[in-house]
Amino acid sequence: MYTIVLPLAAALNYFEAVVLGVLQGVTELFPISSLGHTVLFPTLFGWNNLVDVQSQSESFWLAFVVTLHLGSAIGLLIYFWNDYVVIVKAFFRTLAKRRAEDSDERLAWLIVIASIPAGLIGLALEHPLRTLTAKPEVAAIFLMVNGLVLFAAERYRKRAEVRELAIREGAKPDGARELATLDYREAVVVGFAQSTALVAGISRDGVTMGAGLARGLDHRDAARFAFLLATPIILAAGLFKSPDLFGHLGDGIRGQALVACITAAITAVFTVRFLMRYFKTRTLIPFAIYCLVFGGAMVIYTQS
Repeated sequence: MYTIVLPLAAALNYFEAVVLGVLQGVTELFPISSLGHTVLFPTLFGWNNLVDVQSQSESFWLAFVVTLHLGSAIGLLIYFWNDYVVIVKAFFRTLAKRRAEDSDERLAWLIVIASIPAGLIGLALEHPLRTLTAKPEVAAIFLMVNGLVLFAAERYRKRAEVRELAIREGAKPDGARELATLDYREAVVVGFAQSTALVAGISRDGVTMGAGLARGLDHRDAARFAFLLATPIILAAGLFKSPDLFGHLGDGIRGQALVACITAAITAVFTVRFLMRYFKTRTLIPFAIYCLVFGGAMVIYTQS
């Protein structure tokens, strides 16, 4: 039996690429799931050409989504460039002296250790999970789950044991825990939390922030750790999946993918700048409400 495949150039135009790039640059960093939105918005906009390929096991869609993520990772790298220069230098210092002493050296190893579970799970399950959940009705349901996770994180961080943990590990004047005081076992937990973002509708930064808040971090440090941790994982995934884009699956959409990647990178720089200011004083609650409302609305819309 032969399958009829439409020309790929007809499956994605440049306007759609720009819109999806902007959407990626915002929703990857806002804790509202970029993957869920890239699944839901084509349905909402009536872009049936994209809806038809999203859940196919062999299509350009997965490679294109990884390219979108690569763009947002480049935006994060631009914004946190000075931080990463310090972190990389600190990492190599620890290799020379075989121990981590200051906060930069500990942060470097926290990022390395937290990246391991997310990387291994991603290699094993990325393709089946993204294919399985790249359906509008499924993404909408998990977006609501993401909202509940954000609510739960805000509620849990107020518990007495979290405050006691922050005090025991050396709290800042505002009562929150210093980022560098996380231990390596906690980094592994955060890494496992990050891997749930393979499911469309679950936010990488949202669950990572939630895990950080549950360990006594304040919102700004939880967000900073989530962004720093996301960058190497997304860059590695982009390099791993790039052969798909340059192979036959990328025929007809490479130009669109490049435009979307650049758009996502530019948008991500402005988004992370906004969020790092926002989380100085604000919480995850507005994002949790949005996920529940928009997710619920899309469940109804996809069933109508």
